[in-house]
Amino acid sequence: MIASATMFGGMAFAAKVATARLAGPEVALLRMAAGLLPCLLVPRYRRAALQYNRLGLILLRGFFGGLAVMCYFIAIQHINVGVATLLNYTAPIWSGTFSMLFIGEKFSARVLIPLPIALAGVFLVVHAHAAPGDVLGFGRWELVGALSAVASGVAVTAIRAARRSENSWSVYASFCLLGMFVSMPLGIAQWVTPNRIEWLWILATAILAMGAQLLMTFSLRWVDAMTAGVISQLAVLVSMTLGVLILGDHLSLASALGSALCVGGVAGVTFVTSLSKPVVAATEIVPES
Repeated sequence: MIASATMFGGMAFAAKVATARLAGPEVALLRMAAGLLPCLLVPRYRRAALQYNRLGLILLRGFFGGLAVMCYFIAIQHINVGVATLLNYTAPIWSGTFSMLFIGEKFSARVLIPLPIALAGVFLVVHAHAAPGDVLGFGRWELVGALSAVASGVAVTAIRAARRSENSWSVYASFCLLGMFVSMPLGIAQWVTPNRIEWLWILATAILAMGAQLLMTFSLRWVDAMTAGVISQLAVLVSMTLGVLILGDHLSLASALGSALCVGGVAGVTFVTSLSKPVVAATEIVPES
């Protein structure tokens, strides 16, 4: 699970380098197309991807999961990679909230303790990077990053609703296929043919994303969902560290403190919301966006 989170952080960094000249939707489009290759090339994965019971939930997960990735990559293109990743990884707040509102998972008052901590952390981070005219530190690209977390929360809620009847490959394939279509209009409209070095960074983005998802699925046979959710926050620290050390991103004291508060708060929300979730078989748990 630690390796998976590290690879997700590395994926964000690779996407940031790729989007130095290319548009975020274009990189997202190519990342999703590459993600479909296992289902196209391996017959048993292809057969599993075509087996589903609740098509509506599969489509919902695929659409919003793809929207989440596209918004995430757009945010990565325009703002600090660590900030974009931090905003995207507030998704457990939204998935926990939507699960309580729409699929009947119980609400715990204890979530009111870590939730404001996470939100205060987000405020500190975006305020530290605010430009003139931003509202509470949020410019349009920070809002796009926040939207990626909301869309991811919807996608994960659909997974939770479908997890008793759908297999991992049908959910994964719908995510890549619909994500490709979601990214296609903006990706084609802003298309710039990648050069050789950019193709390598796009390939790194795709490989790291697939590897991270496979490792996460593998580890969830032995790691409970709460622990996995907490460890996944390591991706924020990895992307932020790579941005500072390699890309020269500025990390102020306020930004560092805000990141720590946000990661800790999201981990707390994950822990509290997991207490009221039913235990499911490990094979029913599927990769998230």
